Amino acid sequence: MKIKKLHDWKLNVHQAKEIQKKLALMILKTGEVVLPKYIAGVDIAAGRTGETARAAVVVLNYPDLKLVEFAMAQGRLELPYIPGLLSFRESPLILAACRKLKTLPDLIMIDGQGIAHPRRLGIASHLGLLLDKTTIGCAKSRLCGSSLMPGDEPGDYTKITDNGEIIGATLRTKTGVKPLYISTGHKITLENAVYWVMRCCRGYRLPETTRLAHLAAGGNLE
Repeated sequence: MKIKKLHDWKLNVHQAKEIQKKLALMILKTGEVVLPKYIAGVDIAAGRTGETARAAVVVLNYPDLKLVEFAMAQGRLELPYIPGLLSFRESPLILAACRKLKTLPDLIMIDGQGIAHPRRLGIASHLGLLLDKTTIGCAKSRLCGSSLMPGDEPGDYTKITDNGEIIGATLRTKTGVKPLYISTGHKITLENAVYWVMRCCRGYRLPETTRLAHLAAGGNLE
C-alpha cells in the first residue's frame, strides 16, 4: 500500500495537536462503499512494558469474510501514551504493516476513533488520510461526546454528539454485551459506516475485521 507523507513524526505535544487540527479539515465525511471486494481490519497490541508493540492488518474477502492476507510489524513505540494523540504513537508501526500488504482493501476498519475525537482526528481518520483509503473508526470505548444507550437488538444505535455536532454512533452489535463506538474515519458517511460494521459482524461483539486483527496482533491468529 502506498502511504502519503503528510508530516514528520518527531513532534512535541503542541505540534501534534496543531497537525491534528489541520488534517481534520481534510477529512471527508461523505461517500458510500457499495460492494467491496476486500475489507481490512487494523489493531495493535502493546507489550507488557508499553514500550514495544505489534501492529496487525488483516484483509478479508467479502461477503465470505474469509482471511485473504495479513501482515504484521513489531517494534518500539517512540512516543509515550498521551490521551488524544494515540495515532502519533501507533501509526508508524501500523503503516509499516500496511506497506507489506499485496492485497489492496476497499475499506479499512480500525480499532480506535475516527472523527469522534476532541480535535476530530482519531487514529482511523489519521490513517485514512495517510493511506488515502476509506476508513471507519470502530472503538471499544467512547473518547468524547455523549449519547443515549441503544436498544438491545443488534443494529440498534444512537448518535454520539459533542457540542451539538454528530460525531459518531453507539452501536449494539450483539445482544447482552457492551456496544461499540463507530465513527467516520475518512471518505464515508456515519450511516454507511454503521451499515458495514454490522455487515461484518458474525456473532461477536467485534466485527470480523478488527476481531481477527486483534487476534493477529496478540499472536493468536491461527
